[in-house]
Amino acid sequence: MMNSLRRAALRTTTTLTRRTFATEAPGAGLMHLNFNLPQETLYASAPVKSVVVPGAMGEYEVTADHVPIVAELKAGMLTINHEGGESEKYFVAGGFSLTHEGSTTDIVCPEAVKLDDIDSAAVQKNYEAAKAKAASAEAGSMEAAEAMIEVEVNRAMGGALGLTLA
Repeated sequence: MMNSLRRAALRTTTTLTRRTFATEAPGAGLMHLNFNLPQETLYASAPVKSVVVPGAMGEYEVTADHVPIVAELKAGMLTINHEGGESEKYFVAGGFSLTHEGSTTDIVCPEAVKLDDIDSAAVQKNYEAAKAKAASAEAGSMEAAEAMIEVEVNRAMGGALGLTLA
């Protein structure tokens, strides 16, 4: 009886291991990216080399044949690396990333802005205004919570731009 249980456990473990770990990337080494905002689709099944995702639990890179994963995104920089070596950088305010079997990743965000389109002086100004608003708000109030969200989003945006906001 014990031997049959061990064999069953070993078969289950082997099956789970085969299903959990990624295999070597296919010859082309490309994955498909779907990048959607509520008002538009930025990429629809576009072949890309990889995507660097600002996950809530840490930044990670998705490549061809990545293991399936669902992750919440935090405010930060999302980088799309193309086959020719060029990359596109977006600031995302949050959202979700879903990587499926078959080298397809879906990115869904409420907002995304190309990093090149962000004015660093405006980010610094907005950050200082949000800090002042947070300092003057009553502790525990809705106004204080909203101001802290503004502070954190502007800090993340500044970080994506290479600014040091304290």
